[in-house]
Order: sequence, then C-alpha cells, then structure tokens
Amino acid sequence: MARRPLPRILSKDSAQIARMQLARSRELARTAADSATDVLHPLITVTRGLRLLASAARRKWADTPQDRRGPLLFLVASVILAVTLAPYGPLLAVITVMAAAAWQGRDRTAPAPEGPDEAQTARLQSLYEALVPYFSSPEDPAPLYAHGGEWEKAFPAHEFDDAGRVGHLEIRYPAYFPDGEPEARMRIEQLLTAKAGRGREYRFAWDEEGNQLTVAVLPPLPADIPAQHFVTAPGETVLGFTDPGEVQRTLPLSYGEEEIDVPPVVWRTGIRSTEPHLLAVGHPGSGTSTLLRSIALQALRYGDVLIVDGGGTGEYACLTGRDGVLAVECALPGALASLEWAAQETERRLIAINLARQAGDPPPADARRPLWIMLDRPCVFTHLAAADGRKDPQALLQVPLRHGRAANVTVVVAEQFDSAEALSDAVRQHTRARVVLGPAAPRQVEAVLGAPPHTTPLGHVPPGRGYARLGVGPVHRLQVPRTPDPYDDATSDADRQAVLELLPARATAVEARPTQPPEPAEPREPTELTESTELTESTELKESADLTKPAVPAEAAG
Repeated sequence: MARRPLPRILSKDSAQIARMQLARSRELARTAADSATDVLHPLITVTRGLRLLASAARRKWADTPQDRRGPLLFLVASVILAVTLAPYGPLLAVITVMAAAAWQGRDRTAPAPEGPDEAQTARLQSLYEALVPYFSSPEDPAPLYAHGGEWEKAFPAHEFDDAGRVGHLEIRYPAYFPDGEPEARMRIEQLLTAKAGRGREYRFAWDEEGNQLTVAVLPPLPADIPAQHFVTAPGETVLGFTDPGEVQRTLPLSYGEEEIDVPPVVWRTGIRSTEPHLLAVGHPGSGTSTLLRSIALQALRYGDVLIVDGGGTGEYACLTGRDGVLAVECALPGALASLEWAAQETERRLIAINLARQAGDPPPADARRPLWIMLDRPCVFTHLAAADGRKDPQALLQVPLRHGRAANVTVVVAEQFDSAEALSDAVRQHTRARVVLGPAAPRQVEAVLGAPPHTTPLGHVPPGRGYARLGVGPVHRLQVPRTPDPYDDATSDADRQAVLELLPARATAVEARPTQPPEPAEPREPTELTESTELTESTELKESADLTKPAVPAEAAG
C-alpha cells in the first residue's frame, strides 16, 4: 500500500506568497476578460441586435390577424425574390440587416451626468463661501477665495455619497494661509466637519508643499468582532483593529459565518520592545476594562498574569483560579502585597539573568516566562493608601516599569480621565504605548498620546472605540475586540461562550464534597513515647492542612 504524503503546513511567508499569487492570477484573469470583451464587442452588439430584430418580427407575426397572414407572407416572399434577382441584392440585404442589428443592439444606457447636479453645486458653493473668511486676504491681488467667486478653481476634485453629502473633497488654499499652526488647522477642520455633514468621521491630509487639503470620509470600524484566538507570535498582542491602509498586515478572523482579513494594531512586548508598557485612558463605560480583559486572555497563552482591580466591580472574576493567573486582587492589602511581590520578582529575574549571562548560559526558564502586571484604576488605591497612611501602590511599580523589559515583565495600566492626574511620574514616563478610548476632545487625546488625532472625534462611539499610538509612531484609529465579562447578566450568550472558550482551565481540580464529621477513633494506649509523639504530630499536620485548604465551590470544581 503506497503512502500518501502528509500535507505541508504553510508558513507565514508561504501563505503570504500564495495570497499574492492568487491575487496576481485574479488580476490576469480580469485583464484577459476585459481584453476579450473589447475585441468581441462588435460581434456582441450585432448578436444582441439580431436577437432584438427576431423578437420584434415574432411579436409582429403574433399580432397579425389570421386573415392577413397570407397576404403578409406573399409580400415578404415578393420582397425576397426582388432582392435575390436585383444586382448585388443579397449583399446589400445582408449589409442592411447587419446595420439594423448594430443599431438595435447598441448600448442604450444613459451616460452618467458630468459634474454635480443642482443640489451638489449648492452644497459646494456653500462650502466655498464658508471658507472665504479664512482663505482670503484684502492684500491679495488675485484672490482664490472671494464672495461670489467660482468654486471650480478651489475644489479640483470632489465626490458625493448616495445620500448627497460630500464623500471626498480636494481643497486648494493660498500659500499665505498658516497651515503649520495647529489652531488654524483646527478651525478649518471644525468648519468643514459642520458644513460637510455631522455624525461622520473625517480624515484631513494637509499637503503643505502643494497648498492642498484632502478631506475623506472614513467608514466606521467593525464593532462586533468577537474575542477569539488571533494568529500572532509570542510577544505580540492585538490591541484592536484599524483602517486597511494604516498597517501592512492583516489577520484572518471569524466574523459571523464568514472569514475576513482585518488589519490589526499589534503591540510587541519583550526584551527587544521599544514600548514595553501600556497606558489606557478613557471615560466610564469606554471599554478600558474590556481592553485589559482582551490583553489578559492573549497573555495567558504564553505567560502569567497578576491583576489588581481598583474599581472593585468584579470585572475580572472570570479569571480567578485559572491556570497562569497568579492573583486577582480587589482590596488594598492584597494589592500592596501582590505589587511588592512583583517588584521582588523583577529583581530576582534580573539577578538570575545577569548570573546566567556571566556564566555564559541561557537565562533560566522561570526568568524567560513573561509576567504581566495589570492594574485597573490604580489611583483608587492611591487615595485609599493615603487615607490609611500606607505606601502608595504606584511607588511599587517603579522597579517593574524601569527594569521590566530586561526581566520579561510587562505593566498595563488603565485609568479614567477624571483620575489621570493622580498617576505617578514613573507610570507616565515608562508607558510608551498609549490608548485612548471613548469620546474625548482632541486636546485630551493629544495630552495622552503626545500627538493630535488625524481624524475628527465623534460624539457617540461604541465601547472599545478610540485611538492608539505605539511610541513615536502614527496615531491609529482603534476598535477593541468585543470581550465582555462572561458573568455579567447583560452579556449575550454568543459573547459569553466566546470568552469562556478562551479562558484557561482551572488551576485546582478538587471535587467539592459535603463535609462530614469524622468518626470517633477507638482509644489506644501508646506503647512508646516516640509512637505517641509521631501520632500527635501527624494528626496536627492533617488538621492544619484541612483548615488551610481553599474551599472550592461546586461550580468551580466541576
């Protein structure tokens, strides 16, 4: 029996090459089809015309009464006989029929109207008049913008959507306009947002060399992509999804019943990362806890996670007792103890890695395994610690933040705008990966990300919608994958099942059994002192072990 070869597993590069070859094949097939259509267009037109002439003759014969069909046949036969006997008659008849077929088979689709209609012209004229006070100057001898002027010179290209609103617009402006000042740009962007149509997100591209502004309407990002396993390498974390033209990578995702490719915002952590720690800021209900939950589910695939929840709302109760979850702390004493241990663990890893390098050995396995420290609203614990006279929990983050990259320790902090001022200097300086979620003013976004957003913010956005910036890179639009709390009653069954499938198994698999009182033992006199001492010690150890054993609920034990 002949062996069949095993299927070869496609690597990342081979899969990309296969997609490129498939795209090239589709382009070649499309080009060949267009060329064949151009070559065969006269034949297609004549064939369509002959079919229309035959249909017209059939309808004419069907509409003719029975008593007139005989004379009609005699007339047709006479015409055919005259054409046959006439010099060059058949040739002229074929030419006449072909010409009639070509005329009948021509493309009768009404051509698209050139230029905008009356409503679109009025909208463009309104935009032009609104820009006159900003793009005009009394000293300009030949002003491009003037009241009652022509908008055709100022708007070289324009497009409209199905609703009749501006979808794409190119605007020329004079060279003396201060396009390098953020305040001047902001005034123009606010004006165009109001005049072109509110409720949409616009992208403004300023060409300072060519004195041209391009306005494009961005489609909304998909907000219903559920949590799932992402095709990423160790050390890569998917923060969310962005526009197709912003990144050079796509991920295959399950979107309902379809498989789609979505461009992700990938955050790289580890020893060679330039943005080892992350800070997420947003308003209540903006999705910062959803972002931390999504990051935690991805981090548990390759490392350990320590969670400190300052909100105390139980957003991370689903992670309690799972494999890889070291602790989920919601109280101040536990948070202080966990963060103090994290600082000592970072120092221990640094010492172990340093000793291994001095000896010429690879780092130990426990120092290579990633450790994630996630803090949701740490400023709440800062206020509680100050009121109780205890140490600030954020002070314990200095060692993981400063030396976490070398020790494979990553810190993720999520805070709200109203408490962001209480963040320590260490958190502000060492969190180079930034995320802003929810509705926020451009100045708030710029204060967190260090750069203004390239799009106009919306007043009403879905949870998990915002902006992301990694280091000194560009600002990306971001939509966090839908990762709700599976224990929340408002969570749908599909979302709950998607999150539960990503959770690791329970760390303890002890079956919950009802406790029964122990049976009384028969009295026994010890023969020797050593035997009595050993029995007493073993009994005490057993009782202490039973007392210190964690109680596992029946649901968790199952």
